Amino acid sequence: MPEHRPYSRALDRLKAAGLRPTRQRMALAKLLFDGGDRHVTAEQLHEQALDAAMRVSLATVYNALHQFTSAGMLREVVVESGRAYFDTNTSDHHHFYHVADGKLEDIAGDRLAVATLPPPPAGTSIERVDVIIRVKGER
Repeated sequence: MPEHRPYSRALDRLKAAGLRPTRQRMALAKLLFDGGDRHVTAEQLHEQALDAAMRVSLATVYNALHQFTSAGMLREVVVESGRAYFDTNTSDHHHFYHVADGKLEDIAGDRLAVATLPPPPAGTSIERVDVIIRVKGER
């Protein structure tokens, strides 16, 4: 059985997305993708990187998250002006947003139906529909 190197999954994901596997991208990809689907802000990922003794600036974290998003590795979920989460689950799905604690919870794409959509503006097409349902109260 071949030995599993600690960064092999991160390396494979970066290569598949066409991104150069720099040291910082590799380390951030490992933090993001080694542990199942999750929703994370840039600030949360930066804090996790510092906790893991990674020397990386918040600006570098933002840059990497936007590069990962552009490459299709993440989805950006904007819950309000100035508050965005990055979602490692890129499948067709929607979200509950728990207002009290700022947490996102996935809703499977087949659990929600949008009956009608207006026609898109001339010269455009609908890429996808993202629904965020804001909920309040205790979980």
